[in-house]
Amino acid sequence: MTLIKSISGIRGTIGGKPGAGLTPVDIVKFASAFGTWVLKRQNGVKSKIVIGRDARVSGELVSGLVSSSLQGLGIDVVDLGLTTTPTVEIAVTHENAQAGIILTASHNPMQWNALKLLNEKGEFISGEDGAEVLEIAENEDFVFAEVKKLGKYLQNETYLHRHIDMILAMDLVDVESIKKKQYKVVVDGVNSTGGIYVPALLKALGVEVIELHCIPTGHFAHNPEPLPEHLTEISGMVRKHDAHMGIVVDPDVDRLAFVSEDGEMFGEEYTLVAIADYVLSKTPGNTVSNMSSTRALKDITEKHGQQYAASAVGEVNVVSKMKETNAVIGGEGNGGIIYPASHYGRDALVGIALFLTHLAKENKTMSILKASYPNYHISKNKIELTPEIDVDKVLSSIQKKYGNYPINTIDGVKIDFDEEWVHLRKSNTEPIIRIYTESASANTANNLANKIISDIKEIIKN
Repeated sequence: MTLIKSISGIRGTIGGKPGAGLTPVDIVKFASAFGTWVLKRQNGVKSKIVIGRDARVSGELVSGLVSSSLQGLGIDVVDLGLTTTPTVEIAVTHENAQAGIILTASHNPMQWNALKLLNEKGEFISGEDGAEVLEIAENEDFVFAEVKKLGKYLQNETYLHRHIDMILAMDLVDVESIKKKQYKVVVDGVNSTGGIYVPALLKALGVEVIELHCIPTGHFAHNPEPLPEHLTEISGMVRKHDAHMGIVVDPDVDRLAFVSEDGEMFGEEYTLVAIADYVLSKTPGNTVSNMSSTRALKDITEKHGQQYAASAVGEVNVVSKMKETNAVIGGEGNGGIIYPASHYGRDALVGIALFLTHLAKENKTMSILKASYPNYHISKNKIELTPEIDVDKVLSSIQKKYGNYPINTIDGVKIDFDEEWVHLRKSNTEPIIRIYTESASANTANNLANKIISDIKEIIKN
């Protein structure tokens, strides 16, 4: 059993003893702590919180516990039901709510679930605010309402169409150009809410949809993280149906990956690169991605005569840096697109509409478009953590070993070599150390990763 409390929310595996996993006791405790935090910010004034969930098997259980806990505090609940992370983010402001909670463990396997916490802007709460919520939970510093002051519960299933209508109305989305191309697209919804939302958006854009794993049962047909090794089935489907492309999202639809017409991976790192290229061609401005993302975004940004900045990993950090630098587009190399003209949150649906417009206007195949961008290769690896591993000591030892090279310690340790880089950091969402390396050569990136992994294992051993 695992329970992780971090900047990315309260995340854990379902079951076990309280405090060791995401049990009903823990769900009630943290939902109550967050509700109490919201009420304190409102000075006790009547509050409203929007909630929504992905399709994982535990979702209905978790949703019921969360909504009942909030109602017990006297907070009104607007429940979107089966929905996406970006849809909840949008609904918070549309409903004039004081906060939001998304019930999803994102790319984690089905035994996981989580409470992802949003402020009144529909944006993830800051690390400082998160620490305050955790302190309330630790002290169980909440007081529930009397029976006449319990919160109300309202279901709202209108946001599928409201979200899509908002996307269709965006200035940089050219619906007619997309429709004229008569695209045929295979969609892998990993048996979660992407199987509802992505086909609905594509059909509104005049795209022929071939559905793969689009029934929201919560029984993920493959590892839900949209990495190449998990996407062999859709690759074959794209070729079999002579489709123009494949689209893959994670269970809560904030990450986006594409498959080219030849069945090859477009590369989740290049989702942001391609969309940024289009946005910058229409609205000049700065860009931001996290430190683990490809340097191709920096190259593309500078090609357009604009400035690029890197942030620490985590959506809240990317958003903060985007606001600081007035970025017009940003996100993360895991296929997360943040487009401020829509809202400050990773939104695969917005990304799909912008990308299809770009593809239609460029009048190219996916593979030709990909070939037009700087060619980098990222090797993504991880080391499982055990309680006896001192992560801080491991990172400081690596920093010392490679001290002759430029090193950034804003988020873990990032080492810049002449033509390559490596980024090591403890994950916010899993008990692992992530090791990302990038080079113009796949072999070099892999070899560098293996060298760093060998270094880490030697440090742990000693």
